Amino acid sequence: MTITFHDRWIASPGGRLFTRTWEPQQACCDTPIVLFHDSLGCVELWRSFPAALCAATQQRVIAYDRLGYGRSEPCTAHPLHTFIEDEPTTSFAALYAAFQLEQFIALGHSVGGGMAVHCAGHYAEQCTGLITIAAQSINERRTRQGIQDAQVAFEAPEQFAKLEKYHGDKARWVLHAWTDIWLHPAFESWSLRPALEQVDCPTLVLHGEKDEYGSHRQPEQIARYVHGPAHCEILPGIHHVPHREAEALVVHLASQFISRVKS
Repeated sequence: MTITFHDRWIASPGGRLFTRTWEPQQACCDTPIVLFHDSLGCVELWRSFPAALCAATQQRVIAYDRLGYGRSEPCTAHPLHTFIEDEPTTSFAALYAAFQLEQFIALGHSVGGGMAVHCAGHYAEQCTGLITIAAQSINERRTRQGIQDAQVAFEAPEQFAKLEKYHGDKARWVLHAWTDIWLHPAFESWSLRPALEQVDCPTLVLHGEKDEYGSHRQPEQIARYVHGPAHCEILPGIHHVPHREAEALVVHLASQFISRVKS
């Protein structure tokens, strides 16, 4: 099965954003799947997942680097504590306009899952389905402990070099944008619940049984508080990156969900 991809830079108020689109030989519909990356992520770190998802669904898949990440231009300001809820009107708004999205399915990993939730609610008429993978709905102790452990790990030069490989000179900003906000005392009470209550489309919630950044409370709250129909799957033996640890399973579950959304 032939899957092609092409790269495109789009304008945003803060600077140019990098995007990549995977295309099937013959798309089954005009509704693309938009990917929202995690706190340390970027287009490249989705690895083989977008192509596999494109092949399984026969739908366009679009991924983008938020401002300050990957190949997008640097962000000069430190992220605000509202950075998750701001996504529908910042980087995603630029992508939405550039690609002239009439309908889309939102799929987000980790903090990208929270951003996908906000976008699903903000663009309620255009978003036909929502998939969250290892998303946080609250900032629990396990979340902060996982981040503190990662913070220590990235003090090792060989670990920090992995960030530099994908983010270049922006790597230090990317790391602090993650740790400084999530570990800030004022962010401990953060909750996704108000945004979840704005979501009316069908939702699939995937979460690893052994996720080091969140207990089962995270996906359970997402499934409970969205207003559309929701299905939650806890994936046995899986940690925080299900689409990399069990790509075939995640693609299968996502494509099944998407086929139900289309029917």
